[in-house]
Amino acid sequence: MTETVDLAVIGAGPAGMAAATLAAEHGLDVVVYDDNAEPGGQIYRAVETVARDRAKDFAFLGESYRAGAELTRAFRASRARYEPGTTVWLVQKDRTIGISRDGKARMVAAKRILIATGALERPVPIPGWTLPGVMSVGAAQSVLKSAALAPKQPVVLAGKGPLLFLVAAQYVAAGVKIAAILETGARKWDALPHLWQAWSKTNYIGKGLELIRAIERAGVTVVRNAVSDLKAIGRERVEAVTFSADGSPGRIETALLLLHEGVISNVQLTMAIPVKHAWNATQRCWQPVLDARGNTDVDGIAVAGDSGGIAGAEAAAHMGRIAALDALRAFGRIDGPTFAAMIVVEEVAQKRLLAARPFLDALYPPPDTAAAIADDTIVCRCEEVTAGDIRKAVDLGCTGPNQTKSFTRAGMGPCQGRMCGLTVAEIIAAKLNRPMEEIGYYRIRPPIKPLTVGELAALE
Repeated sequence: MTETVDLAVIGAGPAGMAAATLAAEHGLDVVVYDDNAEPGGQIYRAVETVARDRAKDFAFLGESYRAGAELTRAFRASRARYEPGTTVWLVQKDRTIGISRDGKARMVAAKRILIATGALERPVPIPGWTLPGVMSVGAAQSVLKSAALAPKQPVVLAGKGPLLFLVAAQYVAAGVKIAAILETGARKWDALPHLWQAWSKTNYIGKGLELIRAIERAGVTVVRNAVSDLKAIGRERVEAVTFSADGSPGRIETALLLLHEGVISNVQLTMAIPVKHAWNATQRCWQPVLDARGNTDVDGIAVAGDSGGIAGAEAAAHMGRIAALDALRAFGRIDGPTFAAMIVVEEVAQKRLLAARPFLDALYPPPDTAAAIADDTIVCRCEEVTAGDIRKAVDLGCTGPNQTKSFTRAGMGPCQGRMCGLTVAEIIAAKLNRPMEEIGYYRIRPPIKPLTVGELAALE
């Protein structure tokens, strides 16, 4: 018999936890499916372990990470059911969900669904990025949070964005030697018109300045002259990074290179349903089209947090509560006046936090470098498809990612295009000189994550 639930929340990051806590508090039957072992998502990864066993780590992970512990405690104390280690491999428009846990797959019928799967790091395909010793900044931070593991050798961080400097500051506090930070092009003058709005309404600017001051006090070299032409050099593993800064070549010996060019919404699940999406030219990624309460164009399916648009952890929690309040109103669990009073608090807080978004988007614009990716650079890591392979497919008549997938196998690997989908589409768009809206994205089909025959066999 298919299990039924009032509200199914997919993802236990800040948006998912906040939504589930509020909805369960008002009597809804809520279940949260999460593929991690503990709640917190990427931003608050392993926060319970840190709070319980490594409280001193809060010192170098920062106060914003500590806020995740409070959110997690409230979630744990709520009546929401939490199913960690659960893979969601199917979501249909009739709100049927396919999940797998402990080696067994089953189906769940939800009256409403909230997707809160967060963000992914934007892939940074450079020559040598598949060498051992080259990682994303987010992956390195995950290891730092979950296992308190930090590199013993000097590390180079390259790219741009708040996360780049946050991890650098966390490394400094943890005693890690940073050989250099290579910033790939902050646009301060473009961001200047948005500075006052961000400064007056949020504390993001102050936090950012504190991080930069901590990095500078540690004597870390920061190359800010629009670094370009990054290459990871090595045979068996990375041995050095080469680059160009202000027209001059540079080289730094390192055994660990961390790359970061911002984050993008994780739309794999919403694309698979599918719900309506639109291309965000500012953040250069696809995002689901949502109303003010997070609802998609499919009845009963909503999105909250960074999976609906990059906004940050604090804003994500408010977005989760807004979606939960809308669900409570739909179920008749709160009356009109109560709904109006509660939602205005969340909307005001969300609007205040989003005030910094124009500044950050202008300061750290996503790279528009698809046309410059060398032909021999691997784009699809799973299938080892290069940028040159993609361009040859276009020469043969491919006009979109789905045709290119058939010609090259790009996007057919275990990650199902999460790592390459955006880059493949941008290479095609650059080659054909067409807008991304015309090029589109992969057609995502279930199962959206690997599923064994044994798991399928467990279905009734």
